[in-house]
Amino acid sequence: MGRPQQPPVGLAVARVARTLSRAFEDALAAAGGSQSVWLVLLQLKINPGATQRDLAEALELREATMTHHLSGMERDGLLTRRRDPANRRVHQIELTEQGEQAFHRLRRAATEFDERLRAGIPPERLTELGDTLAMLAANVQHAASH
Repeated sequence: MGRPQQPPVGLAVARVARTLSRAFEDALAAAGGSQSVWLVLLQLKINPGATQRDLAEALELREATMTHHLSGMERDGLLTRRRDPANRRVHQIELTEQGEQAFHRLRRAATEFDERLRAGIPPERLTELGDTLAMLAANVQHAASH
């Protein structure tokens, strides 16, 4: 078996993912947030009135991790949590005015970051990249199910 002509695809994708994740985290930090805060705010805008469990499921997080994120965001004044009067085990979550402002600030940062990523890449190449990444994920999921 000869030496590979290219580095393993998985290694290349993992390296790029780490680089992009760090850069995205830096862009969000410069706007006064983080990726976890951004994802929670975004999910609350998509699904107003989401419960803590809804958010955990949507973001694929354990409820304990979600509780940790929400506690910090509540402490920072971005959201409020209160018990659902109909079911005391359920927390209703709402954005505060400060949370709304943070959402718009982080959305701007996320949009600018995405535009920076896409710079100089023709739309058809971005479509091809999306298709290729989906195929890589499907190959891994397919292999895991066998």
